[in-house]
Amino acid sequence: MTDMASPEVAELEELCVQTIRFLSIEGVQAAKSGHPGMPMGMASAAYTLWSRFLRHNPKNPKWHNRDRFVLSAGHGSMLLYSLLHLTGYDLSLDELKNFRQMGSKTPGHPEYGVTPGVEVTTGPLGQGLANAVGMAIAQKHLAAKFNRDGFDLFDYNIYALSGDGCLQEGISSEACSLAGHLGLDNLILIYDDNHITIDGNTKLSFTEDRAKRFEAYNWHVQVIEGDGNDREAIAEALEKAKAEKNRPSIIQLRSRIGFGSPNFEGSHKVHGAPVGDDEIKLMKKNFGWDPEQSFYVPPEVKEHTNKAIATGQELEDQWNRLFEEYAVKFPELAEKIRLAETGKTPVNIDDLLPEFEAGASIATRKASGETLNSLMGDIDMVMGGSADLTPSNNTMFVNATDFQKDNPAGRYIRFGVREHAMGAIMNGIAVSNLLKAYGGTFLVFSDYMRGAIRVAAISKHNTIFVFTHDSIGVGEDGPTHQPVEQIAALRTIPGLTVIRPADANETAQAWKYALTNNNGPVALLFTRQGLPVLDQNKYPSATNLEKGAYTLLKVADGKPDVLLLATGSEVSIAMAAAAKLAENGTKAQVVSMPSWELFEKQDQAYKDSVLPPTVTARIGIEAGVEQGWYKWIGDKGTFIGMSSFGTSAPAAQCFEHFGITVEEVVKRVEGGEL
Repeated sequence: MTDMASPEVAELEELCVQTIRFLSIEGVQAAKSGHPGMPMGMASAAYTLWSRFLRHNPKNPKWHNRDRFVLSAGHGSMLLYSLLHLTGYDLSLDELKNFRQMGSKTPGHPEYGVTPGVEVTTGPLGQGLANAVGMAIAQKHLAAKFNRDGFDLFDYNIYALSGDGCLQEGISSEACSLAGHLGLDNLILIYDDNHITIDGNTKLSFTEDRAKRFEAYNWHVQVIEGDGNDREAIAEALEKAKAEKNRPSIIQLRSRIGFGSPNFEGSHKVHGAPVGDDEIKLMKKNFGWDPEQSFYVPPEVKEHTNKAIATGQELEDQWNRLFEEYAVKFPELAEKIRLAETGKTPVNIDDLLPEFEAGASIATRKASGETLNSLMGDIDMVMGGSADLTPSNNTMFVNATDFQKDNPAGRYIRFGVREHAMGAIMNGIAVSNLLKAYGGTFLVFSDYMRGAIRVAAISKHNTIFVFTHDSIGVGEDGPTHQPVEQIAALRTIPGLTVIRPADANETAQAWKYALTNNNGPVALLFTRQGLPVLDQNKYPSATNLEKGAYTLLKVADGKPDVLLLATGSEVSIAMAAAAKLAENGTKAQVVSMPSWELFEKQDQAYKDSVLPPTVTARIGIEAGVEQGWYKWIGDKGTFIGMSSFGTSAPAAQCFEHFGITVEEVVKRVEGGEL
């Protein structure tokens, strides 16, 4: 309901807003750290959205057709926690009192999977806004795929709240530009235009006309002047935003940071520090509250805000009844939804995986594309794309159509040259909990999207990051495009599974793992240059990739003189070096190590079978920096790889120049360096 409130209702609503403000600043004060200013300034807007517009069920935060609320300005987390508590989510008043404390459900910034009702992890500014774009894409795609006449199973909206910081970060420009192009009219952004950042007034560094900027992005723009407390004007703007077709909407709301604080309202001092007990008491006195009471929720406020429980349950009950009718009329589609909820694929991937013939030379990026061609026709709850590198990444599959404004059923997303937004948008798609998403770029540009990769790992999103051109094998493009430190850098991210396959068949198995994995993000690293396909009849099966590392070439007597450990394109170097060493009477055993993270998960007995502790003569071979390798090769081992940036030359010459060659391996073994 968005009708003009009666005086009695308006008075109750004002009391609700004040309760949100006080809960927020008291949580920050109890923690002696946090950001009280934004919750104080945006309490009226947030209350209006949550009480009059947001369709949600506090008792089931994962209901598929709920509206999504994303607090992109995650530093103002106490605003969200106060709303969640008041509307009946499983977030007690004690949790608000334990804000930012060990083990609480109220961490300093909202964390997905920690707090019921938190849709995504936010805090790194702009990430949440870009996630919201991904959520909007997911809704459009699900609606196109499953909605039928009279059965609007997926018609939810995505609401985001951001501040000046979010809009200053480059990721927001990338994401909002794409959202405007795609006409995501299910996305509504409330922009807290409070003119304050940590350093002071935004006139110090942020003076562009944000309204015109978003008009240029093809967004519907509304500007509300004042102090952010005109709830009727806010409601009217939200109504217009919901009614807008073919464009996302932004409501630029002029607000007052720290509203209600006699000494700090409008000051940057209230952005990121508690206001103090005396200031809180003064505020309460001014608003007619008992200054000695803390974390107080008036009974009439609790009764009013808790109506969201019954309202939300009825909304979900209606949807469940609709779904039951839908399942009778469209049983195959209903079953597809149910299966997607489990995270399982609709087919046995092993039956679809391509088998690559031994002896051929195939770049793993090309093998990746052929694998997608074999799988995507039958695994259709996956959306993919590329950051304007589709022909190079081989990420588009046969019969794929583009996701566009006029074709939301399309599964292929043209992200444009927007790596950082691509990563965060994929995370937003992943939290639909029905769709998976992958996106491709060059490995060296993983640096541009590292923030999104990190959040994916923190949140355990099942996002698939596809990185091609994975070494100095890029060749002529030179050091700016040749990744050297990126493999090691990705491996340092806890919870990210990095897979660098040795050939085409390992590539197929890598995709199998990525598509069946439901425990966090995966990074797939593929070559530009061709690699020899290993004989699956002669050597152990590439299915061993799931173990992370395996003995690819075993010496006959089981007593190797040296272990050659390699990943990706360097496995073929190790194999050739082993053959050369054998001619000279040295027994070299080759270990393919496509994923250190998967290998780490194996039991010690298996690890020891692959890396026998008695064999201390070991060489690690990888066209990247050595960081991390000595865990596997030990103090007595040696590493062959990169210790500098690359150079512009054909790929073969690059490997020769930097000594990542068969000859260098043989030299290290026979030269007594082990």
